[in-house]
Amino acid sequence: MTVKMNAKMTAGIRGGLVLAAALLLAIVLSLMIGQIRLSVSDLWTGLLTGKGPGALTLRVLRGPGVVTAIGAGAALGASGAIFQILLRNPLAAPDVMGFTSGAGLAVVCGVLAGTTLPMPLLSAAGGLAAACAVAILAIKRDGTQVPITLILVGLGIGFLTTAGNSFIVTRLPPEQAAEAQRWLTGSLAARDWGHAAQVFGCGAVLAVILAIQVRALGLLELGDDLANGLGLRSNRARLQLAGTGVLLAATGVAVAGPVPFIALMAGPLGMRVTGATQPGGRIISAAVTGAIITVLADLAARSIVPGLQLPAGVMTGIFGAPYLLWLLSREMDAGDI
Repeated sequence: MTVKMNAKMTAGIRGGLVLAAALLLAIVLSLMIGQIRLSVSDLWTGLLTGKGPGALTLRVLRGPGVVTAIGAGAALGASGAIFQILLRNPLAAPDVMGFTSGAGLAVVCGVLAGTTLPMPLLSAAGGLAAACAVAILAIKRDGTQVPITLILVGLGIGFLTTAGNSFIVTRLPPEQAAEAQRWLTGSLAARDWGHAAQVFGCGAVLAVILAIQVRALGLLELGDDLANGLGLRSNRARLQLAGTGVLLAATGVAVAGPVPFIALMAGPLGMRVTGATQPGGRIISAAVTGAIITVLADLAARSIVPGLQLPAGVMTGIFGAPYLLWLLSREMDAGDI
């Protein structure tokens, strides 16, 4: 038993190092590649001296966008892992269940109304409203909820909010409409250090809250009866965790838009690399994987078509849609759908 535990721990550490190295490589590549290509030595010189093209890239051109992508991807990845653990279903993710598009709808409504409310507040309100709608509509006649029903209702809410987004965009002036449509696809263009501070500031607060809640998440995996027997108020804990998950997703949406499929893919891919089985390890691996996916998606969006900045969501959609179809096929074969 001890040998197996040591082997598992070693594999987990190795997987964690692989994810860390992959994130570092993604960051370096994203800083190097663009309309103006830089070498590692250019970046290193700019970092040490604060002069030259490397310094300009780090401070203004690419640095803020890369840091924002890391924060947004980590928030979305952690959010997806929370819901996948809570509902015990790999399809459970805030983007699939309509929470991110609900957050986007609130932001676009705010733009149309000309409100001065902060974008994170609008995003959080929209995400929580979408989550409440899903929870209420998924209640069965006997008062219970089934995970797959929550997911399917969430898909419906997602389609509804996406349609609302499209309608509101048509009501905006042409320039605002073009920018809103780009943001709704999921974009990291023209991000500055204010966006980076915003996502990391909100993310740090939510990370502390989540760290306190991780024990409850582990107990919920044992089943409600056993969790209640160990002194946990399971329904209350589940609501609190769901709220944290929605707010994490809204934090990512506020700075990057409702980037699709990151929350869905990050958890399973991170768990496959690290072999993590405990909730804390799964959430951390999902956060790092989400950051990697977002940074690489933004890099591909900036460089795949020379002279054209595509939304990062286009790239995540290209890879995420086949993953979703494969996942649906697997779930149907297993009889879970």
